[in-house]
Amino acid sequence: MPVPSVPAANWAGNVVFRALRVHRPSSVGELRRLVGRSRRIRALGSGHSFSRVADSEHELVRLDGLPPLVEIDTACRTVTVGGGMRYAEVAVALHRAGYALANLASLPHISVAGSCGTGTHGSGDGHRCLAAAVRGLQLTGPDGDLLELSRESHPDVFPGSVVALGALGVVTRLTLDIEPAYEMAQFVRVDVPLDEIADRFGQVFGAAYSVSVFTDWHDGAASVWLKHRTDRRRGDWAGGRAAGRPLNPVPGMSPDSSTEQLGIPGPWFERLPHFRPELTPGAGEELQSEYYLPRAAAPEAFAALRGIGSLLAPLLHIAEVRTVRADDLWLSPAHGRDSVTFHFTWVKDTAAVPPAIAAVERLLLPMGARPHWGKLTLASAPEIMARYERAPDFARLVRSYDPGGKFANALTDRLFRSERPE
Repeated sequence: MPVPSVPAANWAGNVVFRALRVHRPSSVGELRRLVGRSRRIRALGSGHSFSRVADSEHELVRLDGLPPLVEIDTACRTVTVGGGMRYAEVAVALHRAGYALANLASLPHISVAGSCGTGTHGSGDGHRCLAAAVRGLQLTGPDGDLLELSRESHPDVFPGSVVALGALGVVTRLTLDIEPAYEMAQFVRVDVPLDEIADRFGQVFGAAYSVSVFTDWHDGAASVWLKHRTDRRRGDWAGGRAAGRPLNPVPGMSPDSSTEQLGIPGPWFERLPHFRPELTPGAGEELQSEYYLPRAAAPEAFAALRGIGSLLAPLLHIAEVRTVRADDLWLSPAHGRDSVTFHFTWVKDTAAVPPAIAAVERLLLPMGARPHWGKLTLASAPEIMARYERAPDFARLVRSYDPGGKFANALTDRLFRSERPE
């Protein structure tokens, strides 16, 4: 049934959804009936996208009312989770059973389906984006039918069906690869020269299981967050100096919401994110943009961003650099290439931030940057799609799965459809 409320908005409040109705079904059966009778409908995850990827001018459906599901297959080393589950919920259940995911994003409160559908990632030279852990998924199609897809059963189209921007249907279940639980310890190095990071990029990002660099691109220094697995050898890089107290990735902010540091070991899901899973964040007073570049472009991108650091710094809460391993998912921004990602957490100033984004894109797009699907960008649809060699195949997949455009919105229309039935 429709959810009575003020107009639904995303977590940051910069997107007010234009949907006429927002639904919150309590069962998959109710969801199927809703989808089957709807003219146009889109799934809404946890609302942590800053773009209009989840928007609709017709109907939205929230999945957080569906029954929680965390079903572990010990023989296959997989877990099947419900479409409304968030990573924080899944991680706790997995750890209790002695299992883990290989990687997590910086914020664990995001939905699994929404994160995978937009190519969201964590960090680490050996880690692909979160969607690459998906072994199978279940979609509710335009007629309310359920479609099961997996790497084994649909090898020809499965790589196009995971990072799908909600355009193929409503994801009701996902099956993810898992592994035995492990412990981690987190260390932070501060006052690390950006020159050193650019010159010794491989050594810095190879120094731990997961590495993040935080900077404002102006003062010439950064903090480096090193997340080590206790069962693996630590790298030998140690630039700057060790932080003597817990920190927040955003300078000046309280570390109370940050995950444990100072080398204190603990469970994987309490160290991989930057923020504590047990603390639910409030509304975000920020805007975000992010770009995946070929890893080899890192030194050039560092130099370019430092060149406009005086423009960026006054508008930034913080910027972050991470690495992502290549994958085979058609619309993954890391498709076919090992990547370095440049993330910008901006102040919430909708007038001042777009010119800064434009300045960043003038520098990074010519280097092959692919904008994150869930973040802000000024790049046109043709500019974006030219960066994905399998984009035509995905457009054909959309027409095959959803010929009437039931799951389309303005964004996916611009990207994949020249015409859409009304």
